[in-house]
Amino acid sequence: MTASRVVNGYPHVRPAVREKVEEAIKALGYRPNSLARATRTGVSQIGMLYSNASSSNLSNYLMGAFRQASLSGCQLLIEPSQAHPTPAQAVQKLVDAGVGAVILPPPLCDDAAILEALEKAGVGAVSFATARPRQGAPAVFIDDFEGARMMTQHLLDLGHVDIAFVRGDPAHSTAQLREKGFRETMAAAGLSVNEAYVEDGGFSYRGGLEAARRLLGLRRRPSAIFAANDDMAAAISAVAHGLGLAIPTDLSIAGFDDTSVATTVWPELTTIRQPIADMAASAVLLAMDLARPGGDGGGGGHVQAELQLIQRASTAPPPA
Repeated sequence: MTASRVVNGYPHVRPAVREKVEEAIKALGYRPNSLARATRTGVSQIGMLYSNASSSNLSNYLMGAFRQASLSGCQLLIEPSQAHPTPAQAVQKLVDAGVGAVILPPPLCDDAAILEALEKAGVGAVSFATARPRQGAPAVFIDDFEGARMMTQHLLDLGHVDIAFVRGDPAHSTAQLREKGFRETMAAAGLSVNEAYVEDGGFSYRGGLEAARRLLGLRRRPSAIFAANDDMAAAISAVAHGLGLAIPTDLSIAGFDDTSVATTVWPELTTIRQPIADMAASAVLLAMDLARPGGDGGGGGHVQAELQLIQRASTAPPPA
């Protein structure tokens, strides 16, 4: 899945992904062939370098970033890092296009090779949705630990003790902190984590399917599963339905992020909302400041977005 291929008209893109990106482009009037015109007129140009983003998250990134870029009169160029053999080449593609700053969603926001390549090229970076903002470098983020704590506590308050956790990609600092929030909240409640209830999901729908099959195949299955993102939670819901389990009567399922996936599955997911589109808009403003002569990205400022626990129909007290 590469949004840049959709933007640039390449044919080999899954229809569902193409539709999501094209909806964002149409809504915002974004025209990717305006690069040369932007260079001639001196309009600020910034880049977004991404790697293996989920389709739901990427759609939200794009919507917020394109909207703010359009409002601010700047051009946004997006580029998949995996299309290049090395981080330096991915960065060079954006540098050659004339970007003045680059937005880095996870996991690239924590990628030392990418950050080093940008520094060598003299291009500033804005870390987006990082769990570990760098001192003196602009960043937009949430408190991932607190979000996981809130959701784990919600499940505990409902009466669950047999709680499973499906973690994300260990390369993401966000995944590490969400797991830490889960574990420490369980410990604070006097409960030990059953390691058989902790599975890898890699932040992907397919990873969630595989994790769910393992968890729900246990002789003593959990009464609740907390997934570190909505894509994995949606996959768990699909597996549960396939096994004839009623949600939330037989199994509670919770996610994280509140992407569009959370309200397209049935029942709709209880999740932690992070305002991804608004965060992307803030990242564009910081990147534009970095791209201006003498700009410093708001003085290397950090923008922390507010979290909200959204309780929907996928969680309830455990079976009696």
